[in-house]
Amino acid sequence: MSHTLGIRQAQKQKTRQALLDAALALLEEQSLSSLGLREVTRAVGVAPTAFYRHFRSTADLGVALVEEALGSLHPMIRRTVAGAESSDERITRAVELIESHVTAYPAHVRFIARERHGGVQPVRKAIREQLGRFVEEVRDELAKDPGAKGWSDEDLLMLSHLYVDQMLITASLFLEALEAEPEEREQVALRATRQMRLIGIGRHHWLD
Repeated sequence: MSHTLGIRQAQKQKTRQALLDAALALLEEQSLSSLGLREVTRAVGVAPTAFYRHFRSTADLGVALVEEALGSLHPMIRRTVAGAESSDERITRAVELIESHVTAYPAHVRFIARERHGGVQPVRKAIREQLGRFVEEVRDELAKDPGAKGWSDEDLLMLSHLYVDQMLITASLFLEALEAEPEEREQVALRATRQMRLIGIGRHHWLD
């Protein structure tokens, strides 16, 4: 019996992932607000009723895509911020992480960029909450730096917002340069590095 249940659970998970993958592919050409569940189930080859065994609505599916796109980044962001010996090394690691993630998951990055200000409120909220977690995680790591002595929590949070916002901008630029020549991608990395260093310079003089 347990073996049969295990097979059913694996099949259910396989169908759920197929629905997510099909939706992500369809969303390359449209927004989530215009996506119909019948489009998704037709792409997977299952009956429309099967959709509701996995998601309550296309908005619920969109929230699952947000988790898939951003959830795995939290430990990587923490390691990037915490493991560096200097501010320059931290910035270099952050830019490399963004570039590798955009290269590996362009459809997910496009989805987040489009739906961050899109028409589906639960998805906007899910993205906002994920980005809020990034800001708090960066703040917590920055607070451990000797240079954070004397900083208020509010100011550390503001600094973290600047870094996270810059990372989002950098992701969008790498996405635009995805099919470009290596030299153009190098320019994106260089500009992102310089802009984050500029934030760092402001950080060192903030208490002045």
